[in-house]
Amino acid sequence: MSAVSDLNQLLDRIGNCSILVIGDLMVDQFVIGTVDRISPEAPVPIVRFDHETWRLGGAANVAHNVLALGGRVDAIGVVGTDPDGARLLDELSGRSIGSAGIISDASRCTTRKLRVVTTRNQQVARIDYEIDAEIDPAIEALVIRRIGDLAASANAIVISDYLKGVVTPRVAAACVQEARAHRIPLLVDPKVPHIDRYRGATVITPNHFEAESITLMRIRSEADAREAARRFRERAGSDAVLITRGEHGMWLLGRETEEMALPAEAREVADVTGAGDTVVSALALAMAAGASLPDAARFANRAAGIVVAKFGPATVTADEMRQS
Repeated sequence: MSAVSDLNQLLDRIGNCSILVIGDLMVDQFVIGTVDRISPEAPVPIVRFDHETWRLGGAANVAHNVLALGGRVDAIGVVGTDPDGARLLDELSGRSIGSAGIISDASRCTTRKLRVVTTRNQQVARIDYEIDAEIDPAIEALVIRRIGDLAASANAIVISDYLKGVVTPRVAAACVQEARAHRIPLLVDPKVPHIDRYRGATVITPNHFEAESITLMRIRSEADAREAARRFRERAGSDAVLITRGEHGMWLLGRETEEMALPAEAREVADVTGAGDTVVSALALAMAAGASLPDAARFANRAAGIVVAKFGPATVTADEMRQS
């Protein structure tokens, strides 16, 4: 943003915005302990249990970021009829995140990522509980119906794709169709194997490695980022592209006057897990609130700079944005 007053005005407008998030909902579990010796049975560390924490992950973390920044949010996705699904629904309900669009499917487990971490935030191991096959056609039809029901009251739609089966070709097409019908932006946090499903999106936010994979080129400079963004936009069929480049900041490609580099704003980096969730949620809120694409990208860049100083999937609050 160009001035503090601009940022404050944008944050005030965000309070009137509602975002619809569609994608792969997850639970992130952290088992935390101390390590002071190696197992005599195998060359692995022994973690002495201290405590555990649970967080919203995947598309649920995107929704949580929207809420933390002051917006309203509804989530659409699929969970299992298991304790993890019940925990996720309780967490969403407790935070006033709309869950009317979430379908329970007894044939699937709720996606849970269990990370074993030391008290110094060093990750020792990760165990994923998941079924990543595409959702059943009957469940898919319900998801598409929920998109149609909830899109009318949204100011922007976000697809949060983690390759766990919810973002099928028909689900993605329904998001594009509803965004066009209601004349609202559609933003996508993508995955490489699904690149053809996002055609018609307003903005796609690949990270550095996703952009390299799609464009088949190395990105080592701003000139490389500019060319990669142009190739990515042509390949994906979106209106704009925002490549997140970690410590190198971001590269934005929109219309002719909307191409620029944004330097990284992070003062310290603790963990980049979930930073893409923060970027797409902040970008969606800013665009929904009427910000230009460059100003929305600046807003998202600032939010990312704050969240990477935190451990694990985290959120950025409106107060933190004002104080920054």
